[in-house]
Amino acid sequence: MNIQNLRDAASAAMPDQNRTAREWLQVLAKYRDPDPSRSTYELLVTMVPFISIWAVALWVLQYSGLAAFALGAVNGLFLVRLFCIQHDCGHASFYANRKVSDWVGRSLGVFTLTPYHVWRRQHAIHHSAAGNLDMRGIGDVTTLTVDEYLARSRFGRFMYRVYRSPFTLFLLGPAYIFLVQNRIPYGLMKSGASFWISAMGTNAALLAGVATLVYFGGWTPLLLVVLPTWIVAASAGVWLFYVQHQFEDTHWRKNEEWQLHEAALAGSSHYVLPKPLQWFSANIGIHHVHHLYSRIPFYRLTEVIKEHPILDESQRMTVSESISCARLHLWDESQKKLLSFRRAHAMYLAA
Repeated sequence: MNIQNLRDAASAAMPDQNRTAREWLQVLAKYRDPDPSRSTYELLVTMVPFISIWAVALWVLQYSGLAAFALGAVNGLFLVRLFCIQHDCGHASFYANRKVSDWVGRSLGVFTLTPYHVWRRQHAIHHSAAGNLDMRGIGDVTTLTVDEYLARSRFGRFMYRVYRSPFTLFLLGPAYIFLVQNRIPYGLMKSGASFWISAMGTNAALLAGVATLVYFGGWTPLLLVVLPTWIVAASAGVWLFYVQHQFEDTHWRKNEEWQLHEAALAGSSHYVLPKPLQWFSANIGIHHVHHLYSRIPFYRLTEVIKEHPILDESQRMTVSESISCARLHLWDESQKKLLSFRRAHAMYLAA
């Protein structure tokens, strides 16, 4: 028996509940290989309905603006799934061939308003620093500690409260990020020409598509069909990202205490969605497994939790439970919990 077989045997013999986050890597490695036929199927069953719904909505628009608007909004769910496929392409987990993954990702980036090369780098930073209090700022939701919040001026606290409000986080913010911020390589503007090429190339393709639509149909199709798709997808996507890391017992540590694999597993939720929403979100709710081993294709994440029940039970969060996450705002380093403004005020400001 060779060394790898010995390791596999030892890994299989170890009870799941006794594994450390790092030891889980060897267990999860067997799920990493994508099936190109399955990947192509998942792409087609998402892209074909997405284009078809837009086409039907544009046809319906001549009879009912409200019906066209509703179809455009519903199509936002398919756009979320396309973004999740683009996300897998960025992790090289959708196709084994990296060039194929990258070109699929670039193409989808035009529909998702996301320059692929820029997003891929930002997301890699997020994965490499998630939960590290000393490396916040790129690819995450801005989160202050209680001490940082208390050290701010009254105006600074007010602005942070505005930022953390549901209206900003889940409506205004997503629209701004995808419609405006993504038009430049935000956060990477001095990191090389490739990021500018990615952003400007995506902008050019996007502009060509919008100009064609407006030329043949005017502004109404853009405003009543396409824009609702983008807004719904942006808000839903940001909500998913938010609850996957912003829950009460999430994991934040100073750099000297931070460990990559532990932060990945403990700092990401398992968002248990109804089956239709799980499909539209491409299993991204199984986020703790994804963060620990990002090379696993989204369609194999369900295999992982089915075969390892302890991962199925870890960090579980239902839709109803997730609503309370919107009321969490500050990281308390002493309790290692996210707190609401009200609770932080009662514990620290009123003392």
